[in-house]
Amino acid sequence: MIDLILLAVAFAIILVGAELFTNGIEWFGRKLELAEGAVGSVLAAVGTALPETMIPLIAILFGGSAESDAVGIGAVLGAPFMLSTLAMFVTGVAVLLVARERRRGRGTRARAAAGEVDGDAMPVDTGVLGHDMAYFGIAYSLAVGVAFLPVEMIGARWLAALVLLGIYAWYVKGHFEADPDVDAVDLAPLRFHRLDARHRAGNPGVPRLRVVNLQVLVALACIIGGAYLFVGAVEDLAHQLAVDGTLLALVIAPIATELPEKFNSVIWVRQGKDTLAMGNITGAMVFQSAIPTSVALIFASETWVVTGDSLVAFASAGIAFASSAAIFVPMWRRRRLTGRGLLVGGAFYLLYLLLVGLKVAGVVQ
Repeated sequence: MIDLILLAVAFAIILVGAELFTNGIEWFGRKLELAEGAVGSVLAAVGTALPETMIPLIAILFGGSAESDAVGIGAVLGAPFMLSTLAMFVTGVAVLLVARERRRGRGTRARAAAGEVDGDAMPVDTGVLGHDMAYFGIAYSLAVGVAFLPVEMIGARWLAALVLLGIYAWYVKGHFEADPDVDAVDLAPLRFHRLDARHRAGNPGVPRLRVVNLQVLVALACIIGGAYLFVGAVEDLAHQLAVDGTLLALVIAPIATELPEKFNSVIWVRQGKDTLAMGNITGAMVFQSAIPTSVALIFASETWVVTGDSLVAFASAGIAFASSAAIFVPMWRRRRLTGRGLLVGGAFYLLYLLLVGLKVAGVVQ
């Protein structure tokens, strides 16, 4: 019972920290006069990806045990899996609900006059999303492919980690250069702006950089503290239930820590900013396929290997690839993405939960 309470507290702390960080990092980019599109798509994606990134970092770098490494590997594998399945499904449901509201709010003729698209077609830049998914496919294929090498080939794992870091750096560079004129989502007021009452009275719209920095630092402290609590609680729970810590972290961790992506994407869908909604998810997928995997390859190289015990955990990568292909290959062919097309992610999510359930029950070895 104590472990469950700690998990709930850790979830709450992580989510509060994620919300503060996302809000603060967007203002940080605005204060430094970065390209608005880059702020919305790169910084927002990294901000919402931070919670699930901190869990494997804390587990692998500071856990100091094989169980901690197992929890970290599960969290690393869980993020791309959850983003490519459950996050897609939730966004698709949001698109369908918004489409229904729009149909109720306006007649067909009025919508056509306003230039709106009938049905659940999403007004997204398919080129941007295709670009993101290409980077995800390359980076995650490399990361997972290395896991099939013999465990003794540590040098190859370190080299792959360096290549992954280079891939993500190139991805960010290209995004900032190719997206200088895209309007970012309107920024919500800085959460800590009220702490600077004197400046707020004279300029209520724009906070000072020092307050922005304070909020970002507090957010990071919340995320790191919540991740530390989470790792300890998952380790204890796995030990008590005699469940593989890798699988437990893979299923539980992303559900809570991916909530920022889902929440932000639903909000942006309701605002008609579908490219931002999807870019927030696909951008996080690129980040998760490169950065946390690099940490695992360098600091938990002996655990990042496909064996009989870890086969089901690494099967989540296959599910992530299959779900992504089922959603984005039709988009690439038709130059069109629909809310119904995103719902397929839910089927792949349930399929993997079934596989995990069979593993826990001992039906699958």
